Amino acid sequence: MSTTPNQPNRGVVRDDPRRANPTGAYVMTAGAVLFFIATFLNWLSTGEDTRTGYELDSVIPLTAYLGLGLAAALLYAAKRATRRQHRGLSLTSMAAGIAATGLALSFLIDAPGFVETGSDAEIGLYVALIGALVWTVGSFLLAKEPEGDIEHDDTTTRSDSGRNTSSN
Repeated sequence: MSTTPNQPNRGVVRDDPRRANPTGAYVMTAGAVLFFIATFLNWLSTGEDTRTGYELDSVIPLTAYLGLGLAAALLYAAKRATRRQHRGLSLTSMAAGIAATGLALSFLIDAPGFVETGSDAEIGLYVALIGALVWTVGSFLLAKEPEGDIEHDDTTTRSDSGRNTSSN
């Protein structure tokens, strides 16, 4: 039985199969970093004028910074949480990834603002779309993993009425 001393989760078995596989957090982080990099690449052009995602709309860098923050939080939870994740955080990250995907798609389909007519998509927009999709898939991969407190050692179960009853 391998445990790590001097940790908040003392006595927790580290090879417990009910712990979340952190691969989804790593995939999500790669997607968020890709979206962040895409923010500074060219997204749209109108012949003589080319704009980066950062210049197009302030929501784009905000979404990128949100992705980086969620990635940091997911990686921290993977390190510190008993089951390597917090389901609410994973689902929040997935929702933000879906929003980032929608943002990139909206600029690809019908760009608002200065480029309403005659704009061409540039490489940054495609990189952002790929990053947002990777971000969403990584969050989904983590969200489907087990999470929460360790219930398998608990001798009580919750009945339909919400009262604790003995499982003996």
